[in-house]
Amino acid sequence: MSRPLKAAIIGAGGISQSHFDGYRAAGVEVVAISDVDAAALARRLGEWGLERGYTDNAQLFEAGGFDMVSIAAPTAVHHPATLAAAAAGVHVLVEKPLALDLTLADEMIEACKRAGVILMVNHQLRSSGPASKARELIQAGAIGRVTQVRLRQAHDWGGLLTVRPTFAKRSTSGGGTLLDNGTHLADLARFFGGRVDEVYARIATLKYDVEVEDTAHASLAYDDGALGVIETSWTATGWEEGFWVYGTEGALECTNRYGPSYLRHAFRASPGSNWDQTDVATYQFTGASAHVRHVMAFVQAVRGEAPVVCTGEDGREAVRLILTAYESAARNAPVKTASVTEGSAA
Repeated sequence: MSRPLKAAIIGAGGISQSHFDGYRAAGVEVVAISDVDAAALARRLGEWGLERGYTDNAQLFEAGGFDMVSIAAPTAVHHPATLAAAAAGVHVLVEKPLALDLTLADEMIEACKRAGVILMVNHQLRSSGPASKARELIQAGAIGRVTQVRLRQAHDWGGLLTVRPTFAKRSTSGGGTLLDNGTHLADLARFFGGRVDEVYARIATLKYDVEVEDTAHASLAYDDGALGVIETSWTATGWEEGFWVYGTEGALECTNRYGPSYLRHAFRASPGSNWDQTDVATYQFTGASAHVRHVMAFVQAVRGEAPVVCTGEDGREAVRLILTAYESAARNAPVKTASVTEGSAA
């Protein structure tokens, strides 16, 4: 039997708990954590019962003793921490977005390839029950040729009248809702529909006193002619995360707006139905959250039991779509994704 795997986590913020829970669910021991905030670090050490805590990532990697690391820290940390992990021979699960600059993203991908370690991006929606089942049905031809993909993630910061400073300022956030929420949707756009050829986006700041957009739409044109739309917002009352995928022989619909997420598959198989009637199959999902499932999938990939769910290349292309959308909004014109080869969202 191979030795038990061990993990470390960079970042003590709220999302780090999902990484910790995911490792525990996968039977991996978390042995160390690092964070520049000494108070947050001390709190996590106590909550998780850990002895090893560092305020310097260099010290974390120098001490070693773990096989994989979650980088659950601000995006500016992703590039240096990934390179340090690769140099130490440690597998990497990095939060989204992979980077805000395509050149940095390529350096991260190349460093992990050279080191022979896995680089996986935490676009956890791929691992959610509805999205993974939808992908399975699409690939099986259950809805025929995909013709339209609609993706939505919208909220209002829980009713708050202000946005946290790190999200409100372009220098620290890199972008608004299109980057924050839209990066996940850009990844799902590719997950469901394949390569996007062109983007036409509009952004606006309508509610909050911020330097970035709080409302955005991006129209997508796929390589094969299918159409798509990404809708993101910090101005939507409540919280919605959903997707709708339409095809020539069926439709897949999912939203959490009215209760727990489930997947609805509409299709025509019964004779005698008319235009407003379809057969319907409904899928409901239990168990771990998408975040926890994604960490578990990362562990499976490290163990060689399954392929990487979301590669570094996938993460880079999600960023490319968002950069293309920002360029389109600035130019008020459609932009080819292939024309965006460098640059950042900042």
